[in-house]
Amino acid sequence: MPMPTTLFLSHKNCQRHDMGQGHPESPLRLQAIDQLVRATDWQDKLTFADAPKIDLNCLCNIHPKHHIQALMELVPQHGFADIDGDTRLNPYSLDAALYAVGAALHATDEVIAGRAKNAFCAVRPPGHHAESAIAMGFCLFNSVALAAERALASGMSRVAILDFDVHHGNGTVEIFQDRPEVLVCSSFQYPFYPGRFDDVVRPNICLTPLSAGSDGADFRKAVEPDWTQAVRQHHPEMIFVSAGFDAHHEDPLGGLHLYDGDFLYISQLITDLAMGSARGRVVSLLEGGYQLQALSRSVVQHLKALTE
Repeated sequence: MPMPTTLFLSHKNCQRHDMGQGHPESPLRLQAIDQLVRATDWQDKLTFADAPKIDLNCLCNIHPKHHIQALMELVPQHGFADIDGDTRLNPYSLDAALYAVGAALHATDEVIAGRAKNAFCAVRPPGHHAESAIAMGFCLFNSVALAAERALASGMSRVAILDFDVHHGNGTVEIFQDRPEVLVCSSFQYPFYPGRFDDVVRPNICLTPLSAGSDGADFRKAVEPDWTQAVRQHHPEMIFVSAGFDAHHEDPLGGLHLYDGDFLYISQLITDLAMGSARGRVVSLLEGGYQLQALSRSVVQHLKALTE
């Protein structure tokens, strides 16, 4: 029986979502990641697979039906439809989002079943800014929240979501702030976009704000004790990751100064924490990261930790 490998999930339809020329959250992000990941020798430790598309009803575990219906009605037949100043839909956006959520749910199922060691979902649109009834910040549906809910529905009693994007995962905190079975840890530049749910005080919410200009040493000094203590106290049976690479010093949308190696470090910390209580079970989802070369290199570092 072959040993389970890291599962790399994506789908070409995630590239059909397009918010217009010059928008940083573009299809080129997935193309850059795919090109570099496939050019890297993983020594048979990485398995590539197409994400499935989920049914709209699967979204109702997190998002109310009226919110889903409103987004469906907003999808244009051609051109674009604006949700806010940062977020818009084209005719293929909702379809792409259903593949993104499909990747998250399928990865969760595969890791729980032991058919995959862990998983990374290279999908878009991202999800961690999506609140239960508000699409915003390039995000339509909160894929990581839906994945965590899937794990709980499978019989797990505690899970954790670790978010290292330069922007705070406000949607994930809004959704789970009163759900003590879900630990949410978020590191982010502060004060910064989106400025929502970044001061929540709950036993299951661990927020690590970082000042603009913070470097790798600052990041490690702040995140490691916060996350280690929170995860060890929570004892999650599975860890989910909102993997944002826009804290990279080359990224145009953030003001933190992380390097490629810092993403290897945080990814190794996560896998170590997962070995402590979650039998190594990790499902990671792409969130931010908008400088294409820095993004693709950082994803490779993230995958190196997952495939170790």
